[in-house]
Amino acid sequence: MERRNNPVWITGAGGLIGNNLVQTAPRLAVRALTRSDFDLLDSAAVRREFQKDQPQLVIHCAAISTIAVAQENPEFARRVNVEAVKLLVELAAEIPFVFFSTDLVFDGRNGNYIETDAPNPLHLYGETKAATEEIVLKNPRHLVVRTSINGGISRAGDRGFNEQLRLALQSGKPMKLFTDEFRSPIPAVETARAVWELIGKNCTGIYHVAGAERLSRWQIGQLLLPRWPEIKTRIEPGSAKDFLGPPRAPDTSLDVSKAQTILSAPLPGLGEWLAANPNEPF
Repeated sequence: MERRNNPVWITGAGGLIGNNLVQTAPRLAVRALTRSDFDLLDSAAVRREFQKDQPQLVIHCAAISTIAVAQENPEFARRVNVEAVKLLVELAAEIPFVFFSTDLVFDGRNGNYIETDAPNPLHLYGETKAATEEIVLKNPRHLVVRTSINGGISRAGDRGFNEQLRLALQSGKPMKLFTDEFRSPIPAVETARAVWELIGKNCTGIYHVAGAERLSRWQIGQLLLPRWPEIKTRIEPGSAKDFLGPPRAPDTSLDVSKAQTILSAPLPGLGEWLAANPNEPF
């Protein structure tokens, strides 16, 4: 590769997945990009920095990734999640480009989705991700990684699903966790490991990288509470049908069989990973 000595761009490097990718990068010069470097909505700045660095690879993690924030700021969400990515895809036309998408491109009616299942998002956030998948996949060099909720310890302390749950429980108020909403939770360190391996094996197209275990919010809570003996807050089973916010997809669990055939080590389920890593901060 002509640019082999040039840096790898990782956008959203301050986030949970981005930071894990930076920390586990395999002997590559990495430029870990955050908002303090330049604004991805400033097209002139993006073009200038890209021409200066001539990166050999772009891994795009930056996004408006909260359903509620996207619903409240639709134009801003489209600019960040679609327009900014469109420019990066254009600039990276001749190099590998990795785009992080989401299980929420699906409506959740079926669950256990495979890569060829048709997206049908229920909300603006999912719509922006589905639209950008199409843009990215027009280039056969590029890779779309669909993932589910990721956990771990983030720099901000509130990016992982485990961190968000723990913060909510620290309020001391009893809370309900849905028994009828299912995802494929995964530690971000496992996501990063898998993505670096997919990149190393020149994988393109769509791959699902998520936990191998379909879990409800209630089940996730039951797995995590024993890790936090200092928290005494009670959790109770609840139903997503009673949620008054934006529409929720009931089962967006992902089938990870395609990635499993490529990876040297399997993607674990959350319960399996927690049992195997009892002393890992989570």
